[in-house]
Amino acid sequence: MISVRRIIVGIGLAFTAYLALRGLWWTAPVLQPLVIVASLSLYLATTWLCIFWEPRTALAPKQPDAAATPLIGRSRTSLPRWAGVMALASAFIVPSAIAVAVGPENRTEPFATWYLGGIGALMTIVMVRRRPWVAWIGTAALAVASIGWMGLFPALSLGLVGSIVWVAATQLMLMSIDRAARDTAQLAQLQRAASAWQASQSGRQRERRIQVQRALAVAGPVLTQAVASGGSLSEDERTQARLAEGRLRDEMRGPRLLDDAVHAELERARRRGTNVTVLDEGGLDGLDEPTLAIIRGELAETLRSARSDRLYIRTSPDEKVAVTVVGRSAAGQGLSDEDAVDLWREIGHPGAA
Repeated sequence: MISVRRIIVGIGLAFTAYLALRGLWWTAPVLQPLVIVASLSLYLATTWLCIFWEPRTALAPKQPDAAATPLIGRSRTSLPRWAGVMALASAFIVPSAIAVAVGPENRTEPFATWYLGGIGALMTIVMVRRRPWVAWIGTAALAVASIGWMGLFPALSLGLVGSIVWVAATQLMLMSIDRAARDTAQLAQLQRAASAWQASQSGRQRERRIQVQRALAVAGPVLTQAVASGGSLSEDERTQARLAEGRLRDEMRGPRLLDDAVHAELERARRRGTNVTVLDEGGLDGLDEPTLAIIRGELAETLRSARSDRLYIRTSPDEKVAVTVVGRSAAGQGLSDEDAVDLWREIGHPGAA
């Protein structure tokens, strides 16, 4: 399939070849034809090298829009320094060599002024290949040489202005492309962030739905019994309601900490009158099920031996500690904020040093 890049490269080859052929279409005798041929050969070799050079190791995978920047290549790799030196050598050598080879009487003839467009095209290609200083130095050398050999006004009228405009317009175009590329990258980053946020929200919505379903499964029978009895519950039913409330809070606040064993120990603690608070603050994010099973097993073992009046179970943001269990009991009558800590257990991450 013919890409836009190949079309533009073909146009560049045809245009530079046309300019070089103009130099061979002598309408008057020239002093040194071999010098002209050598200059044309140097120009064509340098120009086509700058068009085709592309390091294999720097090529990026093909993208759908890889042809959108012709002559730049898919990797936007700068022209190597040695190729830039060749381009500068052509800009310095070719104009003077042609001017000397054709003779003073032919320096404004079409076959002698082709280098104004030719070197301008070469410097435009160099600019596209990300060597702006080389392009502008070569353009300056072209201007100095052409004005020196032909004069200011003949050089300007025969093509020097066009070459300068080509190079300047190419630089402005590249600046616009780079700005557009940065804007596109920022937009892509924002789109990825928005997609991640939407995925996070969808995950949270699914988690909330699951939690609501669990809450209905736990509290539904108790609520049905309370409505059916008009709120007149027996002592056993009140105990079941209190246990259902505690289990519902556990499901809402710390689902990652819960399994059948932990549920059983939490219910046993509440039946003996312990006030239990379970809170998952995100310390277990990213852990797989086998790791969570180990942590839950240690938590169940800790709860099995706990005899505190109040239990606080929290996940920890620490890299080594997964869950902290704190138990407090009253020193005298009743419970207060000054209760003594009689249980402190830190459950570490499995494998943490």
